[in-house]
Amino acid sequence: MRILVTGGAGFIGSHLCERLLGRGDEVTCLDDLSTGHLSNLGRCAARPGFRFVEGSVLDEALVRSLVAGVEGVFHLAARVGVRLVVEEPSATLETNVVGTRHVLAAATGSGARVFFASSSEVYGRNEHPPFSESDPLLLGTTREPRWSYACSKAMGEWLAFARAREAQLPVIVCRFFNVVGPRQRGEHGMVLPRLVDAALRDAPLTVYGDGRQTRCFLHVADALDAVLALWDEPRALGEVVNVGGTREVSIGELAELVRASARSAAPIVHMPYREAYGVEMSDFPRRVPDVRRLEAWTGFRPKRELEGIVAELVATARVAEPLNAGRV
Repeated sequence: MRILVTGGAGFIGSHLCERLLGRGDEVTCLDDLSTGHLSNLGRCAARPGFRFVEGSVLDEALVRSLVAGVEGVFHLAARVGVRLVVEEPSATLETNVVGTRHVLAAATGSGARVFFASSSEVYGRNEHPPFSESDPLLLGTTREPRWSYACSKAMGEWLAFARAREAQLPVIVCRFFNVVGPRQRGEHGMVLPRLVDAALRDAPLTVYGDGRQTRCFLHVADALDAVLALWDEPRALGEVVNVGGTREVSIGELAELVRASARSAAPIVHMPYREAYGVEMSDFPRRVPDVRRLEAWTGFRPKRELEGIVAELVATARVAEPLNAGRV
């Protein structure tokens, strides 16, 4: 199958490109490299059937031309990361909403199947986990910039389902919960790579808030097992599906696990959200997915435990340290 991956030079996107090539698909990767990196595509560049296009999903003509040549689109391109979203909410809304509209419109015209990568952020201030796909979306005030990301992803879902109803566009919506793994970077607020980097430098591991907020982490390889199973599952068409882990861990416990795995003596320190981001921030006390739909339709079960994931990221970061020496 000929596939377009938008945001394919990013963390999840680059791993997805590799998996699709491994299946025998022809893959075109579209990325503007604003947060993605060409180095992520090192294993793809020399493989037959792979093409990289530097460009933006905001370029409507480019998107239309690329979608016209494929049978499927994995739409991952988005502004992500709490820090980036808080600092640039207008760019977040434009990229995530307008870019998604361009992709869906182009696919409607071509007949390509679309996989839309949404986020657990859309559940917003819902305080009754585990979150089911049928739960209401309870967003915060429009004066808080962090909600621009959740709103943009929810709008992308509404646009996708509108196209599905009005034009019979074959679309699958996936809400990712805290996907982690190699190539994820911490500079835009991703918690696990940020903690690993601090531990390896014997710098304080900074936990925002009181550290009691909980998350469920899922290795990117497991996440893509779920994604590709959904891609091949007819019942997923026209539906939204949670993709996430099931083990709940507090961020304070995660910091302890990282410190132990890195054999670091650095202290764990707490920082208020306002000090970390420069604005008042709402956070979720618990973010836990209900994955019964995913399990029922695909038989999916995560293969990797959190301790192994952390150990892998520590080992990967240690190897990368000499390569990053001297970089600003």
